[in-house]
Amino acid sequence: MRKILFFFLMLGALTSSAADNDDIESMVETLLSKMTLEEKIRLSYAQSKFSSPGVARLGVPELYCSDGPHGVRMEICWNSWDHADWTNDSCTAFPALTCLAATWQPELAYLYGRMVGEEARYRKKNVLLGPGVNLYRTPLNGRNFEYMGEDPYLTSRMCVPYIQGLQSNGVACCLKHYALNEQETFRDHVDVRVSDRALYELYLRPFHAAVVEGGAWSVMGSYNQYLNQHATHNARLINDILKKEWGFDGAVITDWGAAHNTDEAIFNGLDLEFGSFTDGLSTEAPINSYDDYYLGRAYLEKCRRGEVPDSIINDKARRMLRLIVRTAMSGNHGFGSMNTREHVAAARKIAQEGIVLLKNNGILPLVPKDNMKILVVGENATRSLCAGGGSSELKPRDEVSPLRGIKERFGDKCTIEYAKGYASGRTMYGKVDVLPQVLYDSLRNEAVEKAKTADYVIYVGGLNKNHNQDCEGGDRESYQLPFGQDRLITELLAANSNTVLVIVSGNAYDMPWLDKAQALVQSWYLGSEAGHALADIISGDVCPSGKLPFSFAYKLNDYPAHKIGAVGYPGVSPDKLPQPFGGEEGKPLNSARLLKAAVNGWKGIDFCALPGDGTKKDETEIYGEDILLGYRWFDYFKTKVRFPFGFGLSYTTFSYGKPTINGRTVSVPVRNSGNVAGQEVVQFYVGDDKASVIRPVMELRHFEKVALEPGETKQVSYTIGDDDLKYFDEERHEWVAERGSFTVYVGASAADIRGKVKYNY
Repeated sequence: MRKILFFFLMLGALTSSAADNDDIESMVETLLSKMTLEEKIRLSYAQSKFSSPGVARLGVPELYCSDGPHGVRMEICWNSWDHADWTNDSCTAFPALTCLAATWQPELAYLYGRMVGEEARYRKKNVLLGPGVNLYRTPLNGRNFEYMGEDPYLTSRMCVPYIQGLQSNGVACCLKHYALNEQETFRDHVDVRVSDRALYELYLRPFHAAVVEGGAWSVMGSYNQYLNQHATHNARLINDILKKEWGFDGAVITDWGAAHNTDEAIFNGLDLEFGSFTDGLSTEAPINSYDDYYLGRAYLEKCRRGEVPDSIINDKARRMLRLIVRTAMSGNHGFGSMNTREHVAAARKIAQEGIVLLKNNGILPLVPKDNMKILVVGENATRSLCAGGGSSELKPRDEVSPLRGIKERFGDKCTIEYAKGYASGRTMYGKVDVLPQVLYDSLRNEAVEKAKTADYVIYVGGLNKNHNQDCEGGDRESYQLPFGQDRLITELLAANSNTVLVIVSGNAYDMPWLDKAQALVQSWYLGSEAGHALADIISGDVCPSGKLPFSFAYKLNDYPAHKIGAVGYPGVSPDKLPQPFGGEEGKPLNSARLLKAAVNGWKGIDFCALPGDGTKKDETEIYGEDILLGYRWFDYFKTKVRFPFGFGLSYTTFSYGKPTINGRTVSVPVRNSGNVAGQEVVQFYVGDDKASVIRPVMELRHFEKVALEPGETKQVSYTIGDDDLKYFDEERHEWVAERGSFTVYVGASAADIRGKVKYNY
């Protein structure tokens, strides 16, 4: 009776609105003091595909996880990857995170997180596996659609409010994939080598912001290696940086199947193990094998033999209890909700603001007229783009296709016809459905013939969630659009010049037909309201305001990861590792050495080193571009890109006045000089005019999305902070701002600078 009374009192304390961190810590310590060794150990490994045990004797509940960042995944079977086939697990599918990043609107990121958190809460999920904050390094990465682009500042500013909105529901984010997981090829073992400067300035910055500013409650370790040690139990990444430097008090969770070693899992900071003895998605472990996990029986036996200090045992248990108390035992966050009008409206709003208009020769917006004939072409106009993709798959209650959205918006006045144009086959994980060429020819010919008699053609194509497209577990094989689309688009443009191209993707792609196109709309995986949001933009009901979160280069080898050969992507065997990349074993690479090689055009570097084949699982990869990722590289080497970072057109125009500086505050007047209400993303970049080390020409340091009526002017300001001027000194292991002159660049994209001012520090 005393035990029951004790837990009712604890639960009452937690559900009180006065509950704070001190209450949580008090509860954690009280629970810990009552647990046996076996109960502490059992907290650290799974009991099913997506759950881990609590402490039944003490009334501590189990922990339930769910994919993913774009919506709550359909229910998965207890011990297999099969769908459970429930009838009440349909969700609101929110746009992919590339779309969220393209809104450049932190307020929408908070809304997104709060909405998806409400759905997770309703589905009784305690941990939502996301958001993903890895950076865009290669356009072949199959999971780029899950991330927020190439810039760590933009990613940071968007992920922090997402996490805060999500966790306001008592649902933990599980920040992923920590760290250096910028590709799917060889993802389970590739050993990533990078300088400390690039690590801190680029790849760790969003994780740092998510932990320190966002207060993330859990972090997912990635599959790859760093310095010859798997990231999910990596001493430097987890113990030294995440937990000691950043003060992270949450739990480190494996990606599914990412653990490989009991001692490393024990001593290098791993707290919760999932999916061991599987390949992450397509294989299963026997249901009675959970005790065989690396943090299972082997961990317990080491503890019993006295080989593990109490400090480590208790630290893991504390972190797991803290996660459970914050989520499963938290009663002051309501019960959540599912598929509400508010959720659907949020999904549509985010999609509207994320769609990017890349080209428009006046054909858009499309004004319907009586008896107008519109031909919609392309498989993506009707295909479900929520199915597939690996762990991001969703079962939306309603997925509005582009064809449906166009019919609902234009069908009253216009005749809408459809031609498939191409086909991509079934959605299969890890496999490609090969279709006969005769089918492609037939579909293409049908679409082109119909296009000749249409007033307008709206083409909806691009990538999808099939293997080797935008999908977990396999990267793209080419920079070109798949399934014969380049030929199809070229012939459509020749047949009908009034063609609007809508390309769906989470990645950049080649555009050999661009010069002939009248309009190009960059869509993303837009979720439940995809068709409505797209029709809103095409019709002009909504003025486009999205901006690209990554650069579109002209060709694949313009990206430095590919320019430097297989050593830069996807990795080579160590015996093929060319100089000057070597470095001391187990030590980070030297930034100055890498940058010097890059500036010298990689002279003397063996570009012919063959990529590994994955059979020996010892591939090593060098982030040879170092700190010059994305637009930083293109700026520094004056490489022209097809569409720059931060680019996006509108149905109106914006004029920028001359920026001024007062103390540390830079201000610029921005005017809507067109005749349509719209939104502009004003971007502030900072460059060090004369540094002692190589630095990017400029780096994004602030942005603001402003809504302006026709003729309206608003003053947009940015106050320079000390951190905005710093680079990471890897010798001193600290951030440094050197005295001297800096330039603040104000622009509409990284390549469209409208003004600049000097600042002396």
